[in-house]
Amino acid sequence: MNKKAFTLVELLVVMSIIGILAAVGIGSFRTTQMKGRDAQRKSDLKQISNSLDLYYADYGQYPSSAQVAWGSEFSDAKGTIYFKTVPSDPLTDNSYSYLYRVSADSQMYQLFAQLENTEDRDRITTTYACGAASGNCNYALTSANTNASDW
Repeated sequence: MNKKAFTLVELLVVMSIIGILAAVGIGSFRTTQMKGRDAQRKSDLKQISNSLDLYYADYGQYPSSAQVAWGSEFSDAKGTIYFKTVPSDPLTDNSYSYLYRVSADSQMYQLFAQLENTEDRDRITTTYACGAASGNCNYALTSANTNASDW
């Protein structure tokens, strides 16, 4: 009686191939997640920037850092809501960083976030302290009259 079955070598080859494919798939999945979180960070900063510009249009100045609290509502004393809930980093407890400066002739702000993807073309070369937790911000959005390296 001749029974047909897989040999041990054939099973090991198949399991090795499945392991390699799984490792490649998991690596691609993690990269995709990282790029998705970075896209979320960029979108968050753009939306915050838009709300800061709306505030500036109403009051002729940018709000103080105390008025822009991560995870809280951004509104004025009159009850105008500029952002229902100011977003924070989608992965860590690192909040974004908001800096503003007023001088005799101008006002400006900078928003910073920490991107995970080291190959992102929007990363800046100079890093800045990022939020309350330790970490370096490597992405910036600024008011039209300044850029990230001005401060």
